[in-house]
Amino acid sequence: MTDEECQEHMAELLDHIMKKCLWQFHSRAWDRERQNENILDMTTKLLCNQEVDLSTPEQRCYYADADELARAYHNEFSWIADLGNEEIQQVMKALHEELDRQTITESLNAELTETLY
Repeated sequence: MTDEECQEHMAELLDHIMKKCLWQFHSRAWDRERQNENILDMTTKLLCNQEVDLSTPEQRCYYADADELARAYHNEFSWIADLGNEEIQQVMKALHEELDRQTITESLNAELTETLY
C-alpha cells in the first residue's frame, strides 16, 4: 500500500470517528490518550482477527467501543476486506497518530490541561 492510499483510508476512518463516536470527547488529555490507545488497539486486533484482552472491567469497557467501531468499519468500508493484517495495522497506526494530533496535541480545548478541573 502506498502512503497516499494509507492516508486516504485513514481519513475515511477518522471521519467516521469524528462524526459518530462520542468517546473521543473525554475532558482530560490523559483520558483521551488512554482511550485512543486502547480502543484503537483493540479495533486493530478485531479487524485482524486477533484475540483481545478482556481480563479487566476497564478492558471490557474499551472492548465495547472497539467492537462497535470494528463492525462499523467492516460495514461501511468494503476496502478493509481487501487489506492484509500488516496493511490494516499501517492504516490504524496512522489513524491513531492523527486522532491523537487532532484531539489532544493540537486541540484548542483548554479543559484538556486544566489542573483544577
